[in-house]
Amino acid sequence: MPDMEPLSGAEPEDSTSRLTLHRPRREDVPELFAILSDPLVWTHLPSGRHREIERTAQAVERWDAEWERDGISTWVVRERGVAQVIGYGGLSSLDGVAWNLGYRFAVRAQGRGFATELARHAVARARTEGPALPVIAYLLEHNAASAAVARRVGLELVDRGPDAGNPDPEAVRLVFASRALSPEELTAARR
Repeated sequence: MPDMEPLSGAEPEDSTSRLTLHRPRREDVPELFAILSDPLVWTHLPSGRHREIERTAQAVERWDAEWERDGISTWVVRERGVAQVIGYGGLSSLDGVAWNLGYRFAVRAQGRGFATELARHAVARARTEGPALPVIAYLLEHNAASAAVARRVGLELVDRGPDAGNPDPEAVRLVFASRALSPEELTAARR
C-alpha cells in the first residue's frame, strides 16, 4: 500500500436513514479490498475485480483527490451503528460536464435497498454541489438490478451502445441520465 497521508476522520460526512457515509480513509482499504476482490460482487463485470490491494488503495487516493477538487466524490458506506464497511458509492465528475453515479456493495448487503437509498441521496447532493450538471449512470445492459436503481432515482435511459474498453466485445452499455444530454455530455458519459 502506498504511503498515504491521513484522510478525513472517522465521523460520517453525511448520512441517510439507514446508512452513514464517510469520506474514504487509508484505514478503509482492507475492508474495501475484501469487497472489491470478491468475484461475486463482479458478476456483471468480472474484469473489474481487484486482485491486488494496491489497486484499492489507488482508488481511495483518487476518491480523496476528487473530494478535494470537487467537494463531493465516493463515500465509504456503513449501516448506522455498525463499524463494518458494506460498500461504497457516490458521485464523480465526468470532465466537469456531468456527475457519474456509481456504487458497489458487499454481497451480504445486496438486495436490501441500500443501493437505491445511497443513489437517491447522491442525486440530491448533485443538485446542491453542481445543479447545472446532469447526473448519469452507465451500466451493462445485463445488469437489471442497477438499471432498476437508476429508474427508481429518476434517471431515464438516454443511450445504448457498445461498451468501450470492455474485454467482452459483445458487451452493451446503457446510459441513464437525469435529463436529455448534450453531445458533449453524452460523449463524457460514453467514455
